Amino acid sequence: MPTPTTTLALGPDFLDPEWLISTFGLLGILAIVFAESGLLIGFFLPGDSLLFTAGLLTADGEYITYPLWLVCLLVTIAAIAGDQVGYAFGKKVGPALFRRPNSRLFKQENLVKAHEFFEKYGARSVVLARFVPIVRTFTPIVAGVSAMRYRTFVVYNIIGGFLWGTGVTVLGYFLGQIPIVKDHIELILVGIVALSVIPIVIELLRNRSAAKRGTTPETATALEHAAQEVQQHRHHY
Repeated sequence: MPTPTTTLALGPDFLDPEWLISTFGLLGILAIVFAESGLLIGFFLPGDSLLFTAGLLTADGEYITYPLWLVCLLVTIAAIAGDQVGYAFGKKVGPALFRRPNSRLFKQENLVKAHEFFEKYGARSVVLARFVPIVRTFTPIVAGVSAMRYRTFVVYNIIGGFLWGTGVTVLGYFLGQIPIVKDHIELILVGIVALSVIPIVIELLRNRSAAKRGTTPETATALEHAAQEVQQHRHHY
């Protein structure tokens, strides 16, 4: 197994799943999963690649020595809890969130994407969004803003948290036991980091560019339309 520094050149430390796991261990994984699942500040974190890498390293047994069932259980709980917090935040803030100005950690464009995703798939979006970076963070918040029926949200949240948290981790674990994968785990980890860093860096650059331009008329119109829609739908779920 290479030292974590072999992959740092591909991006900053906080986007490198192997570095995160080797530095913070299972507690770090749980904190990141929780943050990315429902906190506004977690949209840039590498959730999918982190879980896949956690599965690989659990099979390898170097950085994670806990049994697979415990890792999956705790990850799933963290994912569900994160979405619950996101839902509660969205419900408390309400449609006013769509009029919140841009900041370093909050971009209106991300909220619009999550709203469109929620409008397209309805309650199923709580499950489907688990597998879509960035949208994953904002969808439970939009569900709360829209006052989606709480019991419905909890059911879909549990299903989504299990499928994502356990499914991606187990996939990494069993692939990590295939001889060709195990023999080339260093290259695979480098590939995982590259795949996780590139989209996030692109999104960060887009957000920086958007911040310099300010809110475009198109975005402002979409936000106002979204605010009106959630106001109308707050009692329809």
